[in-house]
Amino acid sequence: MGTTDKTANASDAAVSAVSAADDLAQVLRIRIQKSELAPGEWLREVKLCNEFGVGRSIVRRALRTLADDGLIEIEENRGACVSATTVEEVFDLYEVRAALYGLAARFACLRGSDAVIRSILEKIDALLAQAAETAPAEQIIETSEAIFSQMADCASVDAQRMIEAVRRKTRFHFSYVALAINAQGPGPFEYWRKVREGLEARDAEKASQGARDILYYMQGEVARIMLARGPRLRTEPPAAQPTASKRASTRKRGGG
Repeated sequence: MGTTDKTANASDAAVSAVSAADDLAQVLRIRIQKSELAPGEWLREVKLCNEFGVGRSIVRRALRTLADDGLIEIEENRGACVSATTVEEVFDLYEVRAALYGLAARFACLRGSDAVIRSILEKIDALLAQAAETAPAEQIIETSEAIFSQMADCASVDAQRMIEAVRRKTRFHFSYVALAINAQGPGPFEYWRKVREGLEARDAEKASQGARDILYYMQGEVARIMLARGPRLRTEPPAAQPTASKRASTRKRGGG
């Protein structure tokens, strides 16, 4: 085998390993999102290797991806465990995401070609049809992400990077569950209609506000679901207790 063939095979193997790591990360994401893997649960490399029939390098790539998403924490010499995300952390991420998605909708109105706008409107119509047919939440999420991706493509490269960084951290925080629970109610779809109206009229403010309202709605639902599953608020460290010498000094001054 020549040098060229060896290089090609090594390249193919590297691509295959990355693909396998992405697939494994996706499976674990869904398990975390469905609470099949509980906060604080350890993800052992050997167990994952045996379960999925992959090598440690693939498992480690997948775990690093999940750590970048904020879904797990990797501790030196201990391994990886599912993050116990607090309500405040998720709330703040949705707040930032709402602002960025509002900008994406605004940029689409201002910069998107007629063909791009038509394509986005068709996807919004598909999403509204899926909602009316009570399609699986995963399908609705996939369509909504495709819409936001297309709107974000109208933004600058730097803005796209910021949107992607935030969306990775919020995409799998109970979003599926929130939509599934609200499938019979109004959900966020009235806001999608506002986005559609804004895009069709090239009304940047209306489209932007509708996009923000979608995220604000999801922000509230996700927070409600997290609180219903148990308190997951940030705990403040206990106040320092006075030392024995300070207590004695206080008693002397106060006559106690």
